[in-house]
Amino acid sequence: MNHTFKSLALSVALLAAPVLAHAQAAINTNPADVQAGTYSVEPLHTRVLMANGHMGFTTWYSQFTNVSGTLTLNPKALSTSTLDITIPANTISTTNTRLDGELNSPEWFDTAKYPTITFKSTKIVRTGHDTARVTGDLTFHGVTLPETLNVTFNASGVNILTHQYTIGFNATGSLKRSDFGVKTYVPLIGDDVAITISAAFVK
Repeated sequence: MNHTFKSLALSVALLAAPVLAHAQAAINTNPADVQAGTYSVEPLHTRVLMANGHMGFTTWYSQFTNVSGTLTLNPKALSTSTLDITIPANTISTTNTRLDGELNSPEWFDTAKYPTITFKSTKIVRTGHDTARVTGDLTFHGVTLPETLNVTFNASGVNILTHQYTIGFNATGSLKRSDFGVKTYVPLIGDDVAITISAAFVK
């Protein structure tokens, strides 16, 4: 039985090797080679994460999903590019259903009244070979304020599973939730919120 299992595992590995090699070869990490054009968020592999302090004991994490939006990208003139993102506020998830319900309530995010979070870029500045600073208007909980994201390009290429030309980025930023009118339990529950985004876009 053990010999049969090892033989099967070896066969699977040999069959998978060319596919994996092709996938690796298709990935391009040079931002200069990215195709210009209009892209849409690929929601299945895009996540918006938040982290803030919980009573000083731990860091509390949550995420939003089902993100949508458009990126119009010109790698040769990055400042002319634009980004427009929409996040369904009620997709907030902490893996604790009771807490998720509280966050959706009027005491916190009031997602029935404010169903979406949006970010519309106003300025994009290249800061390095594969990095940029994206400034835009963030609308959350009925309040619109300027926010800045520090963005790093990951890779581009044709996804071998979907056959779609795909580009990926990571981004970080921060905000004070009280600036947006979400003041419940400040400062017991941290006011400073760290944002981490991993985003995929398809052409």
